[in-house]
Amino acid sequence: MRKFLHKNNYEYALPNLIEIQTDSYDWFLKEGIRELLDEVSPITDFSGKKLELHFLDHSVGEAKHDARTCRNKNLTYEAPLKVHVQLINKESGEIKEQDVFLGGVPLMTDKGTFIINGIERVVVSQIVRSPGVFFSKNGAVPRYHCAKIIPKRGAWLEIETDKKGVITVKIDRKRKIHITSLLRVFGYDTDEKILKLFKDVVQDPTEDYIFLTLQKDSAKTVDEAYKSIYRKIRPGDLATPENAKALIESMFFDYRKYDMGSVARYKLNRRFGLDTPNKKKFHTFQVEDLILILKHLIQLNNGEGAPDDIDHLSNRRIRPVGELVQNKFRVGLLRTDRIAKDRMTVMELDTITPTQLINSRPITAALREFYASSQLSQFMDQTNPLAELAHKRRLSAMGPGGLSRERASFDVRDVHASHYGRICPIATPEGPNIGLVVHLATYGRLNQYGFIETPFRKIARTCPNKAKDLEGRTAAGEIKTDKDKTIVKAGEKITAEKAKEIEKVKSLKEVPVRTYITEEVIYYDAEDEMDLVVAQANSLLNEKGEFIETRIAARSRNEATLAHIKDLTHIDISPKQIISVTTSLIPFLEHDDNTRASMGSNMQRQAVPLLKPQSPTVGTGMEKVAAESSGQVIVAERAGVVTEVDADHITVMYDNGKKKTYYLEVYARSNQATCFHQRAICDTGDKVKKGDVLVDGAATEDGELALGQNLLVAYMSWQGYNFEDAVILSERLVHNDRYSSVHVETFSIDIRDTKLGPEIVTRDIPNVGEAKLKDLDERGIVRIGAAVRDGDILAGKITPKGETELTAEERLLRAIFGDKARDVKDTSLRLPGGEGGKVVSVQIFDRTAGDELPTGVNQQIKVDVAQTRRVSVGDKVAGRHGNKGVISIIVPVEDMPHLPDGTPVDVILNPLGVSSRMNIGQILETHLGWAAGTLGFKIATPPLEGVTNEEITGLLKEAGLPESGKIQLYDGRTGEPFDHETTVGTAYIMKLNHLIEDKIHARSVGPYSLVTQQPLGGKAQHGGQRFGEMEVWALEAYGAAHTLQEMLTIKSDDVYGRAKAYESIVKGELIKKPRTPESFNVLVKELQSLGLNVDLMQTENTDEPEEEEYTPEDVEESEETIGIIGDDIDDADIKNLAADDDLVDEDLPELDEEMIEEETE
Repeated sequence: MRKFLHKNNYEYALPNLIEIQTDSYDWFLKEGIRELLDEVSPITDFSGKKLELHFLDHSVGEAKHDARTCRNKNLTYEAPLKVHVQLINKESGEIKEQDVFLGGVPLMTDKGTFIINGIERVVVSQIVRSPGVFFSKNGAVPRYHCAKIIPKRGAWLEIETDKKGVITVKIDRKRKIHITSLLRVFGYDTDEKILKLFKDVVQDPTEDYIFLTLQKDSAKTVDEAYKSIYRKIRPGDLATPENAKALIESMFFDYRKYDMGSVARYKLNRRFGLDTPNKKKFHTFQVEDLILILKHLIQLNNGEGAPDDIDHLSNRRIRPVGELVQNKFRVGLLRTDRIAKDRMTVMELDTITPTQLINSRPITAALREFYASSQLSQFMDQTNPLAELAHKRRLSAMGPGGLSRERASFDVRDVHASHYGRICPIATPEGPNIGLVVHLATYGRLNQYGFIETPFRKIARTCPNKAKDLEGRTAAGEIKTDKDKTIVKAGEKITAEKAKEIEKVKSLKEVPVRTYITEEVIYYDAEDEMDLVVAQANSLLNEKGEFIETRIAARSRNEATLAHIKDLTHIDISPKQIISVTTSLIPFLEHDDNTRASMGSNMQRQAVPLLKPQSPTVGTGMEKVAAESSGQVIVAERAGVVTEVDADHITVMYDNGKKKTYYLEVYARSNQATCFHQRAICDTGDKVKKGDVLVDGAATEDGELALGQNLLVAYMSWQGYNFEDAVILSERLVHNDRYSSVHVETFSIDIRDTKLGPEIVTRDIPNVGEAKLKDLDERGIVRIGAAVRDGDILAGKITPKGETELTAEERLLRAIFGDKARDVKDTSLRLPGGEGGKVVSVQIFDRTAGDELPTGVNQQIKVDVAQTRRVSVGDKVAGRHGNKGVISIIVPVEDMPHLPDGTPVDVILNPLGVSSRMNIGQILETHLGWAAGTLGFKIATPPLEGVTNEEITGLLKEAGLPESGKIQLYDGRTGEPFDHETTVGTAYIMKLNHLIEDKIHARSVGPYSLVTQQPLGGKAQHGGQRFGEMEVWALEAYGAAHTLQEMLTIKSDDVYGRAKAYESIVKGELIKKPRTPESFNVLVKELQSLGLNVDLMQTENTDEPEEEEYTPEDVEESEETIGIIGDDIDDADIKNLAADDDLVDEDLPELDEEMIEEETE
């Protein structure tokens, strides 16, 4: 059990942490699609007189396959969308009704993800500028202001005041138009009417902005105003009042072209105190709004009020998944609408049916494009359960209609006061996306308009006149009977007897008492919060919820202040409401510097699930919630009895008589190749109650998040091995598999039809010895359980080869063996370099068996290979406080420093990593962990209201440990005590997904870039290490001329020289002098392209033999020399090479263009 150490005992239940995904997509399926169908319905033909197509109700059917099948078979988890359609023939009055298929709509899994082509993806919510009106300072004329009217869809209006006080408007960023011209076309046709509109906001007649604009405006009649506006919007077209009127009518009053949207309508109603109904017919442009906006702009120009803060969360809203998909769906639906209109014109009216008119392809294509390639539809981060959860709660300012990294200013990225309780100030990436990708705070949720709300508890100063409520409270004023007899004086405690006496006073409905906190919880968005005075959640209270102090730390209008309790209106729900879920898992967060806390948040998402998970000794109480919300832990839905348990399913008979079977994932591969394995932690016959954990997932223990291990750490330097954040590990952790993790890689191969005939899966592979085939079954596919290493065959496949000119040897083989030496190429699936492990699953998909495969593919074979990786030198480990390091040495357990009782420490960390980094939280965690571990329980210290130093000291004392947290350690090698006492304790350390095995790489020979002829870079290309400019200086400094020449020629781009050098090595001769590097020839050609004739001259008095010219054929031959090296070379090859001057012909390794272009450093 985890022991909670709280200052305040109130704990408000967390909302469902993935509701931002699930609620939004439910809305899309139920209402979002309905809205769009209403928007395009009815579709009429171009004349509008013949046909009308109405969309009635829609329904989303059942998915063809369940999520698990889709994941395994590379399918999309989707359901058919059907719409009931009515076609009315206006000429004959005939009505036809039909159900029409509108394509497949991807469904969301219970975990808030989508499965597209077998891959789990997450749609990240986007944070964008809210539609509505914004007032800001005019950049060109700082004393004046400008207003922007941004609709959900349609033309933007930008209203500005120039330096002469004339108000102009730009429609859709076109040329400026006088605002009075726009008012004239909107019905205010005379100067008097226009001036009358604004007379109440004119302060100074010399600065009457509207009067000045009228003087400057050349258009004096409505027709002139129409023509003037038309010329600015459509320069070059013929401007007539009729054309202009049609253009402006469609631009502002046609719902299909201009939609304010419910959000902008809500914002305008709120700002100007309007009660315009928030209905579709009021979502077009309203002239009344324009007049109010102009009035407010004039008031701002007169110095009344302040401009808007563009970064305030009342001006930024969230577009969740439902809205993003709806926008894409609209694009497809409008294309379908256009196709239907075209078909209405072409087809016979009598025989036409709704199905013939509607083409669902554009909708399917639009959705597919969004899920497969949108910047906001992302490959899900599945490193561990926390990474999944954080990915679903992520908010991005980038994507379509958002910002780009290059254009985003410092202000947009910065933490804003209105983020309090809504967006986490700590969890954000460290790179170019800092501040653009953020996370929703723990209690944050979206309201119907997409603004983030956060909950507060209400504060009261009166109490209902009921004895049980009054008892124990403090009276705020004198309380008297109806006969004016004092019952309780001000400031006096109300006892049980007095409470009963007060209850008898019928005239007293509410009793004034000392300010206290009620149980009422209300959610507020950023704009509503501006009017509140909110106390901090960890303010000191007594058992009745009354404030102990009279002045309390509070917030008012986004400013921190000390407020008197009589001014307070609300109190925060919890100290952790300002931070995200990941950050709330850091104990003693209040003692860490924010940059390190940010690293700690981000690194927890990179922790690899271990073979033996351990939940932290020092937690924050959020571990259970995070694990359950991630969807990897299965909990009982109600009370019942477990009836069946095995490795891949659990069946529970619930009390309501329903039986439910839960299927477990066994050694499944996550998107990041970590292993996702669920295991039952209940037995047959166990009685369970609602909320009990039935199944643990990857990186969870007893339903709690378990990302690392609790280790005994010592903060000391040891032989310089922990210099620069390096970490020293005990060998005991390797032997006990404390940091072993399983990684599963999937390898697949397609069997296709080629022009020369079909490819065949077989065990009979040309030129492959029996030893290589030992693990293949009779079909030629590797068996489950086989141990494989790099280069081993996973699936044997041969491909027919085109007829080629036969060599003498091949002719001889044909003559001896007949057709045996048939012309096939070995294209088997082999395990790539550096990989290895055990085969855990083999899946074969076959078109003939009804599996859906890409065109041209007859069969597909997928092989999963799992490997157990033990911790090794070079792996990255980290704590939760941003204290990260690389393992520098794994020391035998007997050599590690040990405690006086002989217990060796597990990890040695460098004490210098604490002082300058200011993450003292790790030291407090170490002390508290030591005490709690010794006393035999786990502890929860919630962030920002954690355990005090006095409590830690008390626990250390109770556990019989030194109160300083330091102890005398002894050197394991000599048995001598160290000079000083050392800080020792239990810390939680995670192994991160930056494993040396994935990164270590070396090259002897390999592919070269075609342009420069230099080796490629990077592990993926089997590239070399870059010997750059500074490295050249280093060799020059040492005068190592020959080493340097070798580096720049035969080890790099001296094509002829490197081939000859290889030949010399094989023949056992001395390596010849290098030649000209290819990059020199490139330089010469570049100079020649500039018209400079450059030749390489040979000096006269040299003893060196003259360079022989070499032809492209020589180069090809030398490339073939190097081509051989990619394959395994045995002794026979080397003997042949030594005997024969002409080197063996082999195909050059094929390079794709990206590989060639990529010159990674």
